[in-house]
Amino acid sequence: MKKLTHLNQNGEAHMVDVGDKAITAREAVAEGSIRMRSETLKLILQGGNKKGDVLALARVAGIMASKKTAELIPLCHAIPISAIEINLTADDAKSVVHCRATVRTQAQTGVEMEALTAVQIALLTIYDMCKAVDRGMTLSDIGLVSKTGGKSGDWRR
Repeated sequence: MKKLTHLNQNGEAHMVDVGDKAITAREAVAEGSIRMRSETLKLILQGGNKKGDVLALARVAGIMASKKTAELIPLCHAIPISAIEINLTADDAKSVVHCRATVRTQAQTGVEMEALTAVQIALLTIYDMCKAVDRGMTLSDIGLVSKTGGKSGDWRR
């Protein structure tokens, strides 16, 4: 069976050394969705949730989570984030809220994990705020859309 951890010479997990990498402009975009009952989406869009403005709080939660990524993922570097954009859009026909997070930095490593974390926490916040009326909500299709900058260059799904 193949080991899935990244090990150093002593057989220990370690954080990748980015000290010799150039500081460059980097950006990552991630997306995901939360599917719910049509009544739940209607409640969100009409501002009828007892806990408050669901989409506004989800945006703030996504921003906060992106900034805390290195505290949540053990080998992730703490990165100075220069911008975070969280866009939430509703699709009435499918009873879905789509989330798109764009994270930017000037750093020695990328912000893919920060963008992915932002999406997941924004969507989980929607779930948390609406679970009293719809426990069947489902998060899906969470993934990296694109990344730019760094030695490896640009990547698009």
